[in-house]
Amino acid sequence: MKRADVAIIGAGLAGIFAAYELITKRPDLNILLLEQGDPIGSRKCPILEGKVNKCIHCKPCAIMRGFGGAGAFSDGKFNYTTEFGGWLTDYLEPSKVLELIDDVDAVNRQFGATSEIYSTATPEAEAIGRRALSYDIHLLNARVKHLGTENNRRILENIYDWLNGHVELSCRTEVGKIIPIKDGKPVDHLNGVTPDSYQLETSKGSVACDILIAAPGRSGAEWFSDVCRALHLPMINNQVDLGLRVELPALVFKEITDAMYEAKLKYMTRCYNDIVRTFCMNPYGYVVTENTDGIITVNGHSYDDPALRSDNTNFALLVSNRFTEPFKEPYRYGKHIASLSNMLGGGVMVQRLGDLRDGRRTNEHRMSKSFVRPTLEATPGDLSLALPKRHLDNIVEMLEVLDKLAPGTANADTLLYGVEVKFYSARLELTREFETGLRNFFAIGDGAGITRGLSQAGASGIHAARAILQRINKTG
Repeated sequence: MKRADVAIIGAGLAGIFAAYELITKRPDLNILLLEQGDPIGSRKCPILEGKVNKCIHCKPCAIMRGFGGAGAFSDGKFNYTTEFGGWLTDYLEPSKVLELIDDVDAVNRQFGATSEIYSTATPEAEAIGRRALSYDIHLLNARVKHLGTENNRRILENIYDWLNGHVELSCRTEVGKIIPIKDGKPVDHLNGVTPDSYQLETSKGSVACDILIAAPGRSGAEWFSDVCRALHLPMINNQVDLGLRVELPALVFKEITDAMYEAKLKYMTRCYNDIVRTFCMNPYGYVVTENTDGIITVNGHSYDDPALRSDNTNFALLVSNRFTEPFKEPYRYGKHIASLSNMLGGGVMVQRLGDLRDGRRTNEHRMSKSFVRPTLEATPGDLSLALPKRHLDNIVEMLEVLDKLAPGTANADTLLYGVEVKFYSARLELTREFETGLRNFFAIGDGAGITRGLSQAGASGIHAARAILQRINKTG
């Protein structure tokens, strides 16, 4: 049986930064980093390479799984804020979270990240924020660094090369069960027994470790929820973020994106008092697909190199809902809604805003007449057959209000792709150090339901690693 001092499940940003922090501070530790997908250099999407037009259901999906996690194919927006991107302030002071984000950025810069930062504190951005408030739209304060899709991958390749020489990195390794062990035997912590180690059943055999960090990422959220239920670890319902991706001419949002690259705009609708927010804004970008366990959803990215840019800007509009009992599975709810779109469109559907307003399906003919040329080949259809009416009403209202801030947003030819879902696990009950109810078992990142972005995911990894190092150093 393979043995490690610390085993980390998942090589997304949370797992990567936990491993980096542990091994740089204690080079004598035996760190095992397990990842279901491919090494970063082997992660290739046939759509992005121009070999196919639609998802062919690669297993595992290179977009969602592999070293670097779901963020590897993103455009690498790194946000310096506690106003969005996760719930770390439920455990830590905002100033502490910002310190951790700065520590993540410092590591990224060592491996090639740019130092250029956009901010909402400039006079141009503040003027946009004031104008937005006049329409009851709230511009969230943040600094953002745009790495670019191509640069983001290069940075991760550099980190991979370094980590591969300092920790045991096992890609293409799927973890099944997590078994608490006491005195060499499986135990149930409900009987009051505190485990002294853990055993992982993987596709490459059993692994024993003294300390376990689960960083399953968004693609592993459902698996992790199932594991936690099997271990009788209490979980808290998390919110469900569900919506559409909007694509329009880059000129419409040029004033905003020139001032701050990405604007995080939040609005409470009049019709339902629900919060709708912009997410993952990609100036001169491309709409892309993601495959999560066979469910095709939509996302976006953009390049730093001007030669690789499109004429469009895209961003998500997400409606946030937090459910009460007896609802317990936000992840599966999102998958169910996405599966309706897949069933109707054979994958991602696209609809003109004008057609949605008129209550008619977009077809090939109407699409061919559109002034906005889509950057993703999707099936023209009717999103009202897939997305709940409440969500669509909220999104249309948000688009009409945004049209006042950025005239042209609510044009008839604005394209809507569906659906976009942000999959979060039901959140575990965790300590301040992100330790679960089982001693020496920590949970971090998006898959643990405590973050939803690159910067806070990395920050959670560093924070958990430092708590582990303090414990190890105390015990010698």
